[in-house]
Amino acid sequence: MRTAEVRQRWLDFFAKNDHEVRPSVPLISPDPSILFTIAGMVPFIPYIVGTEPAPWPRATSVQKCIRTNDIDEVGKTTRHGTFFQMCGNFSFGDYFKEGASHYAWDLLTGSLNDGGYGLDGDKLWVTIWEQDDEALEIWTKQIGLDPTHVQRLPREQIFWDTGQPGPAGPCAEIHYDRGPAYGPEGGPEADTKGDRYLELWNLVFDEFLRGEGKGKDYPLLGKLDQTAIDTGLGLERLAFLLQGKDNMYEIDEVFPVIEVAQKLSGRKYTSSPDPMDVHFRVVADHVRSSLMLISDGVRPSNEGRGYVLRRLMRRAVRSMRLLGVQDAVMPQLLPASMDVMKDSYPELKDNWETIADVAYAEEDAFRRTLDSGTVILDTAVAKAKQAGKDLSGEDAFQLHDTYGFPLSLTLEMAAEAGVKVDEKRFTELMNEQKQRARADAVAKKTGHVDVHVYHDLAEKLGKAKTVDFLGYTETSAPAKVVGILQDGQPVPVATAPATIEVLLDRTPFYAEAGGQLADQGTVTFAGGGVLDVADVQAPVKGLPMHRGTLTEGSVAVGEDAQATIDVERRGAIARAHTSTHVIHQLLMDRLGEGATQAGSENAPWHVRFDFRNAKALPTSMLEDVEAEANERLQANLTVTDYEMPIEEARKTGAQAIFGEKYGKIVRIVDIGDGWSREFCGGTHVPLTGAIGSLVVMGEGSVGSGVRRIEALVGNGASGLQAKEHALVSQVTQLVGAKPETLVERISSIMERLKTAEKELEKSRLQALLSNLDAYVKAAKDERGVKLIVESVPAGSVDDLRQAATELRGRFSKAEPAVVALGAEIGEKPMLVVALNDAAREKGVKAGALVKAGAGAMGGGGGGKDDLAQGGGAAGGSLEAGLEAVSKTLTQTLS
Repeated sequence: MRTAEVRQRWLDFFAKNDHEVRPSVPLISPDPSILFTIAGMVPFIPYIVGTEPAPWPRATSVQKCIRTNDIDEVGKTTRHGTFFQMCGNFSFGDYFKEGASHYAWDLLTGSLNDGGYGLDGDKLWVTIWEQDDEALEIWTKQIGLDPTHVQRLPREQIFWDTGQPGPAGPCAEIHYDRGPAYGPEGGPEADTKGDRYLELWNLVFDEFLRGEGKGKDYPLLGKLDQTAIDTGLGLERLAFLLQGKDNMYEIDEVFPVIEVAQKLSGRKYTSSPDPMDVHFRVVADHVRSSLMLISDGVRPSNEGRGYVLRRLMRRAVRSMRLLGVQDAVMPQLLPASMDVMKDSYPELKDNWETIADVAYAEEDAFRRTLDSGTVILDTAVAKAKQAGKDLSGEDAFQLHDTYGFPLSLTLEMAAEAGVKVDEKRFTELMNEQKQRARADAVAKKTGHVDVHVYHDLAEKLGKAKTVDFLGYTETSAPAKVVGILQDGQPVPVATAPATIEVLLDRTPFYAEAGGQLADQGTVTFAGGGVLDVADVQAPVKGLPMHRGTLTEGSVAVGEDAQATIDVERRGAIARAHTSTHVIHQLLMDRLGEGATQAGSENAPWHVRFDFRNAKALPTSMLEDVEAEANERLQANLTVTDYEMPIEEARKTGAQAIFGEKYGKIVRIVDIGDGWSREFCGGTHVPLTGAIGSLVVMGEGSVGSGVRRIEALVGNGASGLQAKEHALVSQVTQLVGAKPETLVERISSIMERLKTAEKELEKSRLQALLSNLDAYVKAAKDERGVKLIVESVPAGSVDDLRQAATELRGRFSKAEPAVVALGAEIGEKPMLVVALNDAAREKGVKAGALVKAGAGAMGGGGGGKDDLAQGGGAAGGSLEAGLEAVSKTLTQTLS
């Protein structure tokens, strides 16, 4: 059974049983505390923990997931995979243990003709919580599973919670016995590796409220008012079971990549633990994971999600090199993965051009990185060898962390030079980095852990549990204080001076969201207190917290208040936000629907807009965008907003922000009666003419496949234009030209300057070449080799190379000669070494001499045996480099 069919049977089964079929959310997690969607339940967390009401009583999905905590284990086991698909069914106060258990049994053991998977029920085992008598009753008496196939486990092994006070509950894990060839008898308890009794499906029964505690050591405070079901079945696991394969790497959606890798490498995959087979599996997993990440909008970078993608792609390319393939491989591997994944994810075919551009560019960049890293490694190895020491852990870590140079490659190349690597120190540095990463993750998670404080405040707002936002029409409004937080804890009263958060029952203040910065302003209280609001954030949906400094008096819960925003700031931000929509539409008009928003910031008078595009925009296009943007502003187009069901909104062609989470009803901002339509909750001007003017400041890259445009609007644009006018006036006076002939005048001056520089370079080279006879006469005899080592007045590396090769030619072919010339060029020491065939016959190599010399100058270099060049770091000693060349030559000839 093909994996796509396994997936479809799941969705069809639960749709037939009245579940809302939900599409997979992107791999970019909707939960800000995690980088990726790591489990099928992630999109449903708000409904499971109760922070939002569920739109449906029951739902099902097949969710794309990425887990990166064990990338290094990929390929070594049958279970570790970076990208995987999690089948799930969910109930929010609807069916519970009995329903979930029967659904699982019916689908797994149901006949193929009836839409089931046709598994032998006698091979199924279930592990449950040792105190869950209800689950035992359901599985043994209602379903009829052999009681010896039900094993009871302690809470530490089979209980789910969020890691904080809140919902918790036991699990029922369904396992399939693959037979004695895969492990010992005795059920899942005896099979600690999990290879024989393969866990297929985990049913989570959210029925308890847990208290404070660490790990699984916490009290159960009672039953939840509303129970929930959250289940997860690994699609790839079930697929390899149904396809008769030993692991997920050999199923129909993964193995085709291995087949291509076999052809490229000329090696045979044997499905063994052999290191070469591990490399095949790494390639298959990482290529598929990269494909899906790029499709969902992730772009390679050195941080966050982009770093994970970059690491996956580099490991795949590196594994292919270890399989013996030196050429680019993504153009062959990536299409193979796309071809087998497109049935389940048709968007892969639609986005293929962009996916390919991003992946191929990243591979090309890494191949160049390997080349540059090799030069740096050679320099570090030469220094270590010269000092008689191991290559330091710091050097190895820098190569790994900064240049993406794998440790395995560093070890291999250092060993070839007879140098060991301080792996212990490297490991220490890697662990330190991991600890910092874990600390960052804990810091992010803390915000999620403390959400219960805000959730408690939301309870005070009544059934809606949301604050009335008045900011679309009001700039000042009366309100009542619902809650106060000081140092993260609720307090009944706060007294100035104090930094606090205040929750009002209604507010005109906009909480930062969708790229729009928060409003600022003041809240005055009936008792005389004054809060200077510096920021507004919504840690729980619909709950804007006014954060700032209480500068006067005091404030108490229940007190009347007057909330007033900074109108000038709001107006400036609104102008920027509407301008962002205008820019976005103009880019899509020129680049197509693929130029989707990848981020933005709408600040007073300033726009920063990130969009997806693989290449820089031509200057002419930027000029066109700016010109048409100003035309649209001057046309004074109307800006309206309205709400409608999300499905209707999508049919209108309204643009949604990639990865953003929307409810059933969405707000649309419409410019020019349908010219631009976007899902948006922000504030805008009523007419584009209110913006004034727009000036594009520039466009550049912020990551692979993501570009950024920055612009000034309104007063920011007019202020810049005034400054530019003053600057033009000053320049025209300096060069003695009129504004309309300024460009021509400056071009003429620049042309004369370039001509003068060329003449100067020509004179310098002629002076250098005229002195070659003197250098030949001064040549030293070093053990039968004529040696010229000189610092010369060269203006460029080309001058150095020409002088060195001409000097080499002054000696007869039978006379061994080595020429090493150095010069300070662009504030850095540069070095060129040229030698003839007679010198090479004595074992002298130009590349080796340059590496030694450049290394002594703090840099690197290389080249051919007869001609090589290198450079040092800024401030490096040219004298030390030339001396190193002489010493290395003496050592070579001795």
